[in-house]
Amino acid sequence: MAHFTTSDGLSLYYTDEGTGLPILCLAGLTRTTADFDYVTPHLAGNRLIKLDYRGRGQSDFDPDWQNYALPVECRDVLELLDHLGLEKVAILGTSRGGLNAMGLAAGAHDRLLGIALNDVGPFIEPGGLAVIRHVIGLNPAAKTHAEAADALARAFVDFVDVPDSRWLEEAKKHFRLTETGLKITYDPKLRDAVLAAMDGPDVDLWPFFDAIADLPLALIHGQNSNLLSHETVVEMQKRSPDMILGSVPGRGHVPFLDEPEAVTALNEWLERLK
Repeated sequence: MAHFTTSDGLSLYYTDEGTGLPILCLAGLTRTTADFDYVTPHLAGNRLIKLDYRGRGQSDFDPDWQNYALPVECRDVLELLDHLGLEKVAILGTSRGGLNAMGLAAGAHDRLLGIALNDVGPFIEPGGLAVIRHVIGLNPAAKTHAEAADALARAFVDFVDVPDSRWLEEAKKHFRLTETGLKITYDPKLRDAVLAAMDGPDVDLWPFFDAIADLPLALIHGQNSNLLSHETVVEMQKRSPDMILGSVPGRGHVPFLDEPEAVTALNEWLERLK
């Protein structure tokens, strides 16, 4: 296991495997490096760096929940790159990771080789945000991973033809088994930060997306996503005509990234990065 210490004294967990093109994998809002387990075999031949944000997974929890914010997470990313001695990386960002990638495109453009966004764009649908508001920071009612897997299969009706084994994998990745039941793998106070952000002023994210314009860009879109609409995807294509699009049927937010459409789009993106 590898850790580095941020400028404000937190120990953050990361993995660094392989050689070749450096790809930094940034996970979803409440997720960990495990977000990228399924896609890792499809990215062989590259150097994959995966980070647990502060307050998630094996990284330290922040005593001040207000630091669970995109600008702080972007700062952590840049400090990780400096720690590794990397001048530039490509970023594969799932959901929250994609928002961080857009922030870095605007604020640290010279550190980026390209960006692949997994089911996220400059406009997030209110319905998807409402779901996040309802569940974030809460432990599941399920007491075992098997029960949690059944609950996930029932809840994610926008995911079609997903085998039971995959839902069990998901349950084991995102919930810790304890003597009193399953627990989330992140700081419950992340809820406070997210709700504060949702209740704050709206931020126009389109300029952040536009900052990617001259970089190789790919978008993986779950066709049933409740966070990224087809209308937003069309506007993204209009603003970035060269954007590679992997449209994944039978998937909501977020695709697992090992679907054929996702793998094809990522392979095309990698070709453009060479």
